[in-house]
Amino acid sequence: MEDTRSVASLMDSTSSKIQQLQKAFAELESQRAVTLNLKWNELEEHFHGLERSLKRRFHELEDQEKEYETKTRKAQELLEKKKAAVEAKEKASLERLQKKRDAAVFAINTALDKYNNNNAPNISAKAFAADDENLDGTVQDAEISPVKAYPELVKLCRDMDSAGLHKFVSDNRKNLALLREEIPVALKAAANPGTLVLDSLEGFYPTTTDGMKDANLLGTRRTCIMLMECLSVLLSGLDSNSLVAVLSESVKDRAKGVAEGWSPLLETIDMDAGNGNSLEAHAFLQLLATFGIVSDFKEDGILKLIPMVSRRRQAAELCRSLGLSEKMPGVIEVLVNSGKQIDAVNLAFAFGLTEKFPPVELLKCYLTEATRSSSQGNASPAVQAKRVDEFSERELTGLKAVIKCVEEHNLEEQYPVEPLHKRILQLEKAKAEKKRATEPTKPQTKRPRGPQPRVTENNNKTGYGRVIPERYPQYVYDNRPFLNGPIMAAQAPPPQTYTFSPAPAHGNFYGNCYQYQAPPYFH
Repeated sequence: MEDTRSVASLMDSTSSKIQQLQKAFAELESQRAVTLNLKWNELEEHFHGLERSLKRRFHELEDQEKEYETKTRKAQELLEKKKAAVEAKEKASLERLQKKRDAAVFAINTALDKYNNNNAPNISAKAFAADDENLDGTVQDAEISPVKAYPELVKLCRDMDSAGLHKFVSDNRKNLALLREEIPVALKAAANPGTLVLDSLEGFYPTTTDGMKDANLLGTRRTCIMLMECLSVLLSGLDSNSLVAVLSESVKDRAKGVAEGWSPLLETIDMDAGNGNSLEAHAFLQLLATFGIVSDFKEDGILKLIPMVSRRRQAAELCRSLGLSEKMPGVIEVLVNSGKQIDAVNLAFAFGLTEKFPPVELLKCYLTEATRSSSQGNASPAVQAKRVDEFSERELTGLKAVIKCVEEHNLEEQYPVEPLHKRILQLEKAKAEKKRATEPTKPQTKRPRGPQPRVTENNNKTGYGRVIPERYPQYVYDNRPFLNGPIMAAQAPPPQTYTFSPAPAHGNFYGNCYQYQAPPYFH
């Protein structure tokens, strides 16, 4: 609007400017030395024409602006009306949805109350209350939640049967997720859950072993770790008084003794430690976290064990339980320097350190290291081929690990995985082609084309079978149907009989006077 007003004021001042110009022109004519062909009337008419044109255009623009403002105001009013209508409909829909939700929740609660009143078993067990604490650290009877899927767990925990608990977990390992939910509840039935879990750790390092880590030992160690994790879940839901009842000083002292016995064995840890997947280191750290004895061991020694379990699924939660959250930048730095960038990315996301440790850069660095191959030197062709296979397999493993990490942390926009999938297809195709080329080809006997001759029984005297070519089969002319019947019988001439005289006494001769030798037999 201010621009419009300034333009209008300028147009209004046009007349005064024309008058000033007229005076200047008259003064110029009075002082001119030569006659000018241009007359003032022509100039004045020209300027007045420009003024009229500008005013007309200005009024047109004003009319268009007013029309635009009117349309805008009407559109805004219509938009406000539609917005109000949408909000009203949304509010009505939310009210109906809330009514349906309340009705559904009420129906579900009613059904659950009815089911619990009729079918829920009344299981008596030990409660975790400081008022009922005994002198030996156990607790008294109280009501616990029912174990629906595996009620046998309650009996095993009540009987403090650590060996039976181990066997039960091993037999039902297919339903491991359900066991993780029900074991913490079943541990409430134990007179002393901490002692039960410590008893279950006796088979972690067997006294007699052949030096080989078989499947049974791996299963036993995984079960030990899971039982300690389930005990941690149970302890996390207790108050301070109940926690003291379960983790008594005697239980902590025993756990400390177990940890001190395991600590020297970690120096001879297996090769899985280099991959960040050591069960031994995981069990040791979980023992410290579960029984609250972290302060009894040096922090530097604990930090050295974290890279040995960095690939484990529970690594981040384990570090929190050990109180190492503030030390995680240093731990992640160690992982990056040791070539475990994927584990570093996982921990960086878990502890909110992605700004200090950019995930995409770490993944690209890991993939570069995975695809890097050393020089072949003067190795033999067989050794070079083996190294090429190893490098290809390492690159394939690295590509799959990077894709999995990108998908888990939703980094597709920052790090597209389509080129990685294409590279995987290339490597797998080359691997398959090389495998087919190196496989020994089995000799295959070619079957000749066309029908083969059939050899009959050896009935002649020569000792060779009589060969009958199948291409020319024997036709049997006996009992031909077109020679039978009344019509053919009537038309057929009567059979002629021929008589032969006995052989002459002058010998065996053909009709052309050539003598022949009579065969000893006839076919």
